[in-house]
Amino acid sequence: MAPSGEPVLWSLYVYAPNKVAPVFFAIAYGISAIFHIWQCFRHKAWKLMWLHSLCAVFFTIGYALREWGAYNYLYSPTDKTPLIIFIVSQVLIYVCPPLLELSNYHILGRVFYYVPYCAPLPANRVLATFGGLMAAVEALNAVGVSLGVNPSGNSQSLGKNMTIAAISIQVIIIAAFVALAALFQVRFARTHLRSRAVRTTLLVLYASMALIFARCVYRLVEHTGNTEVDFKDMEALRRLSPLLRHEAYFYVFEATLMLLNSGLWNTWHPGRLLPRENHVYLAEDGTEVTGEREEDSRPLLARTAHVLTFGILFRNKTKGGHHRMQELSEYPPSSRRFP
Repeated sequence: MAPSGEPVLWSLYVYAPNKVAPVFFAIAYGISAIFHIWQCFRHKAWKLMWLHSLCAVFFTIGYALREWGAYNYLYSPTDKTPLIIFIVSQVLIYVCPPLLELSNYHILGRVFYYVPYCAPLPANRVLATFGGLMAAVEALNAVGVSLGVNPSGNSQSLGKNMTIAAISIQVIIIAAFVALAALFQVRFARTHLRSRAVRTTLLVLYASMALIFARCVYRLVEHTGNTEVDFKDMEALRRLSPLLRHEAYFYVFEATLMLLNSGLWNTWHPGRLLPRENHVYLAEDGTEVTGEREEDSRPLLARTAHVLTFGILFRNKTKGGHHRMQELSEYPPSSRRFP
């Protein structure tokens, strides 16, 4: 095996990949995926947390394929299987962080539904607004990764530029998220209400976004260096960015950070903290009140298309924004109270 940081000719990974780390992360993400799926069933939180479950499954498959690639990592002009497995593995691993970020915006929208009078943006606009931006990020990211990791093609430079653009937009969106959440938190603090659900969810959102931001910085630094791989030229491989030549960076700033993010939401699952329905909100006297239920009368196909288009198309136009508060005699407050 080549020394750490020493390239390997014809290696799809540039180096000789570690054979133990992918097993650990495939198992760890698999356990997290099982917990996410169970928690979604337990708390009936599929609508809120399905992306975390999906991404944990994608990560599990991605690292399982990377383990296969650890034994079959040399490019062959006659056998395309190692190249295909390599590309699929990389795409599954790299497309998940933007999806996890999108899920965080969905969770923030649920918090806005819970305390609508403090929301700086109507709750149903959060996913629609950020969903459009994240759809662009995800498209750029997926295409950029698939082009950039294919050393047999001539589109590495284009893939690199698309990936840099995707990550740069992602960083700007993260900054907008922090500003939006902080403004909500300031408004909520002025009400002098105390809610463990709101406080805990916001803290976990900040921590999650910090992990995603750190990962974005790593990816941005990685792609601003020399990333064009010519796996048949040893000197060209040695001139590559150290972040590409040393596998440890990938496992610290990509695999570990996203595993921590997945485990974070396993530990403080929002389905356990927030109400299951959007029409349950926190009244200004600290009690949970049931408002008017929003019925989604769209056909199943339209609801599915709405999810697949990140909330941009096929939106429900019957209701939106803040829930209309009902008279307490008609919708009495629940027994839960937050001092």
